[in-house]
Amino acid sequence: MSEQLEDILAGQLAVIFCGINPGMTAAAQGQHFAGRGNRFWRTLHLAGFTPEEVRPENDRTILHYQCGLTAVVERPTASADQLSLHEFTAAAADFEQKIARHAPRFVAFLGKAAYCALSGQRDIAWGLQAKTFGNASVWVLPNPSGRNRAFSLEQLVTAYRELRLAVDENRRG
Repeated sequence: MSEQLEDILAGQLAVIFCGINPGMTAAAQGQHFAGRGNRFWRTLHLAGFTPEEVRPENDRTILHYQCGLTAVVERPTASADQLSLHEFTAAAADFEQKIARHAPRFVAFLGKAAYCALSGQRDIAWGLQAKTFGNASVWVLPNPSGRNRAFSLEQLVTAYRELRLAVDENRRG
């Protein structure tokens, strides 16, 4: 089993998608969003980021679409609620430096928990945020985990498509 899930990053990407932390299946397989119930790859495709649905074993191909993947906290858990606030606080400075070093146009946090912990804000709306993070525009998206039943696939796709449209607009502008 992998100790941690390797980032898939490059400089000057359009978006870096930031998970809260790796799930146990993703860490064990060494592939992002590999859990059977995870809807990330399907959502990404249906929102227009990729021309076809990427399989977790091909997760590195996301770089071809100007997107990258990382997690705020590196420790894998069965559920994100197993993380402590201290783990987010401990990861904050290095994580922000990582984002600044790779210089994406957008950083998309998948779920509110990590961004709340990193920003010190309690009440965060979905979508574009007023503050930047690591010099990137911040977008907060619903977590695509199969455990997140508060959002249907259609709602996930709608939220992610708003980010894709902002990315497209940013490329033109």
